[in-house]
Amino acid sequence: MARISSPPPPPTPSPSVLDLAPVVPVVVVEDLADAVPMARALVAGGLPAIEVTLRTPVALDAIRAIAAEVPDAVVGAGTVISTRNVEDSVAAGARFLVSPGWTESLLAAMRGSGVPFLPGVSTASEVVALLEHGVREMKFFPAEAAGGTAYLKSLGGPLPQARFCPTGGITAGTAPNYLALKNVGCVGGSWMLPSDAVAARDWARVESLAREATALR
Repeated sequence: MARISSPPPPPTPSPSVLDLAPVVPVVVVEDLADAVPMARALVAGGLPAIEVTLRTPVALDAIRAIAAEVPDAVVGAGTVISTRNVEDSVAAGARFLVSPGWTESLLAAMRGSGVPFLPGVSTASEVVALLEHGVREMKFFPAEAAGGTAYLKSLGGPLPQARFCPTGGITAGTAPNYLALKNVGCVGGSWMLPSDAVAARDWARVESLAREATALR
């Protein structure tokens, strides 16, 4: 009698970027030599999701280096504002994309990239438009300037489907207020990367600050 094999179990869905850690470090890499040790320090401190912003000439090389040399990091690209940015970032090894805002063409490119993405919003109308496109996870930017926790809390009533990663002006002191909101999955910030520590390549201090950020929730 032929043996009937059971169907394979469905694949386990990848966790959302919003659920990897309470804080996503927003990184501006000026010196390529800093990329890997910086990423290792952040990961060791409990912050695996790292957004490398496309604001410097070495940003794509930094993403490439982190993807190749820091296997426990989930490296993404930030300040994604064009189809070319999407293509170059994914080719470099970015595992998620973050934009400060969105257009129809940019949204289509991010959706077609095959990696998770967080399009930026700052108004209720933009949130509704993304919900119409089936997008429920978004970046709220610039968080403090756009209304902060009071604004996000107000959005939670009529638009509970949307989840946010607020970024922009958030500090270690204000982050817990954001993380306490039901519609906030994580926050983005760079306070665990003070300029003097980066300049001195004091990665032990960066790791310590990352560990403190991990403990915020």
